[in-house]
Amino acid sequence: MNKGVAVTGMGIISAIGNGVKENLNSLLKAQDGLSFPEILKTKHRHLPVGEIKFSNSSFEKRLQLSGDHSYTRAAFLGIIAAQEAINSSGLTSKDLLSTGFISGSSVGGIDATEKYYLEYEKSTANHQYIPAQHPGFTTNKISEYLKIQGYTTTISTACSSGANAIMLGARLIKSGELDRVIVGGTDCLTKFTLNGFNSLKILSKDKCKAFDDSRNGLNLGEGAAYLVLEAEHLVKSKNVIGRVLGYGNANDAFHQTASSESGEGAYKAMKDAFEVAGISTEKIDYINAHGTATRNNDLSESNALKQIFSSKIPDFSSKKGFTGHTLAAAGALEAVLSIVSLQNNVIFPNLNFSKPMSESDLLPITELKQKPIHHVLSNSFGFGGNCTSLIFSKNG
Repeated sequence: MNKGVAVTGMGIISAIGNGVKENLNSLLKAQDGLSFPEILKTKHRHLPVGEIKFSNSSFEKRLQLSGDHSYTRAAFLGIIAAQEAINSSGLTSKDLLSTGFISGSSVGGIDATEKYYLEYEKSTANHQYIPAQHPGFTTNKISEYLKIQGYTTTISTACSSGANAIMLGARLIKSGELDRVIVGGTDCLTKFTLNGFNSLKILSKDKCKAFDDSRNGLNLGEGAAYLVLEAEHLVKSKNVIGRVLGYGNANDAFHQTASSESGEGAYKAMKDAFEVAGISTEKIDYINAHGTATRNNDLSESNALKQIFSSKIPDFSSKKGFTGHTLAAAGALEAVLSIVSLQNNVIFPNLNFSKPMSESDLLPITELKQKPIHHVLSNSFGFGGNCTSLIFSKNG
């Protein structure tokens, strides 16, 4: 029987809280973190975002960084979330010498690059930030600060990056290549992403309404989340908080920024995840849907869900109405929140929903729901058709 890969620690920072406890409290109160931009200096101040209301200078002070450092906002968020995961797992500095690190990011520290590149020829004062737009730059800064010295790599597959980091980490453990790895993702709000999504005309001027018939776009967000994954033989005396039981990745190759309406890639990713997990679809107690609230994505995911769950679709909801869409970090944030659901036997609501989609009539959970939860399916779908599904289970 597939026992999965043990999760022994997790950490998160998002618009609804700093740390697992604060995020849980916000979810229990159905309190979203959507607001208008304050930290990000943008002309699009009318667009709701899931912004973390801590300035970069406050992060510098918290992390005790000198004025000439090259850490960016994405790195700040990643350090804070990964540090919580390390602490909750009880890892020591000696453990980190042989611990791997796989981090997802879509645009890395481009928030710093876009701030300083115009002065590049006039001054050398901030040249250290110019290469920060490379996603691997952020990964290296996080591992450098936390002194993680094992195998280190970066995943950049758009909005499925964090989920793919978790999948890669689990596969490396199962193959015997690693005994322990920290996996997840980080992304911050930037002018580049806000302007880019706005040009695609898929940002909503209101709070997003995933799976609603009148949905009109997503709200961008920022955040970071990480899990500590360990091999079975290492965790006999440790507290196991969940397991990565299954995973699947597929690409529908339909369009650069849109999913196939039939949900072909999403269906294949879920199908593969069930095959790896070795369980039937009837075992799923809750689906943490990708649910971005765009016309295309929600229709695509709905069609895929109807295909994979041919008899009855389990309880499902999207958490984008709480945190906004955190891009590369989304799969990691929602992995942490999926495990929170497992731990607390609770389904958190799909906010702002009023009317089912005419094409599917699917009804997400709209109120806090208590029920036994043993298996959670978590979906993350990215630009370019990169679709990833993860299945988490309770310990044992």
